[in-house]
Amino acid sequence: MHRRPGLSVRLKLTLSYAGFLAVAGALLLAVVWVFLLRYVPDNTKGLLGIAPNRYLLVRTFAPAAAVAMVFLLGFGLVGGWILAGRMLAPLTRITAAARTAGNGSLAHRIRMEGRQDEFRELADAFDTMLEQLESHVTEQQRFAANASHELRTPLAISQTMLDVARRDPTRDRDELLERLQAVNTRAIDLTEALLLLGRSDRGNFTRESVDLSLVAEEAAETLLPLAEQRGITLDVTGGATRTSGSAELLLRMMTNLVQNAIVHNLPTGGTMTVHTEAQGDASVVRVENTGHPLPPELVLTLTEPFQRGTERARTDEHAGVGLGLAIVHSIVRAHDGTLDLVPRPAGGLLVTVRLPGTS
Repeated sequence: MHRRPGLSVRLKLTLSYAGFLAVAGALLLAVVWVFLLRYVPDNTKGLLGIAPNRYLLVRTFAPAAAVAMVFLLGFGLVGGWILAGRMLAPLTRITAAARTAGNGSLAHRIRMEGRQDEFRELADAFDTMLEQLESHVTEQQRFAANASHELRTPLAISQTMLDVARRDPTRDRDELLERLQAVNTRAIDLTEALLLLGRSDRGNFTRESVDLSLVAEEAAETLLPLAEQRGITLDVTGGATRTSGSAELLLRMMTNLVQNAIVHNLPTGGTMTVHTEAQGDASVVRVENTGHPLPPELVLTLTEPFQRGTERARTDEHAGVGLGLAIVHSIVRAHDGTLDLVPRPAGGLLVTVRLPGTS
């Protein structure tokens, strides 16, 4: 933004300091005049016949007062310039850090030393902002790179199959079409997941009152055939649990949680439970499933995009695109909630979602 040149803050503070000091000196001289000189007799005998009269005192006092005023003004300018420089030094460092960040370098930190004051509080807040920005940019760059790779893979597979079919006209066309359809479906699912993730990250959705218990029942009913196919016992418990948000996004969140609990379960004879309840001002959803033991370091990465948790039990037909829990995390965050993932000692995972409740 273009601005007309003006006085620097340091010069303004210097003039303010000098001006206040000059005013204070003038007030002091006025006090001397009001409470001392005005009571000195203005006659030839002076005060009690032995002290100088007002005329002589004024002639003697006025030059010294003028010199003092000039000294105060100069002292105010020099001292104000030095003091203003020292006071604004932290702001200069903050400005330099802001310019560095504006040039694309987010790794720089101010780390201002000293005791707490307004400037150091601003510097700490700026460091926190830079840290969050750097983390967000790094996450977005990694996400973009992973998304590009994931989208390129099905396209490359399709291109390879088409090239093979072109070189070998006798190849079974039905098999080719079936494989192309599977690859194309995977690409569509990935694209829709990316669009949903971007939409939930932006948080531009209409909020309405949603009963999470009904959402859980709908998600469970939809995925019940998958659970029965895999021999998983699916239970939905709890009472009415209301929150404010997007019914569509919350249904996708619940569906992803239930599907994740079914797919990443024991090969046979597994169980999973969806429980909803209101706890004070929070609406809580717990999704718990059986499964193989999970390393804590693996659980910490499950909400990152394209982290599929390859150490967990799963089948190829439900390999997914690696965005299930990432979408859940994004939706929960967009609804001002929290998401906790805890590995169960006996194996499997306990997922707890806490959202703001409504009456």
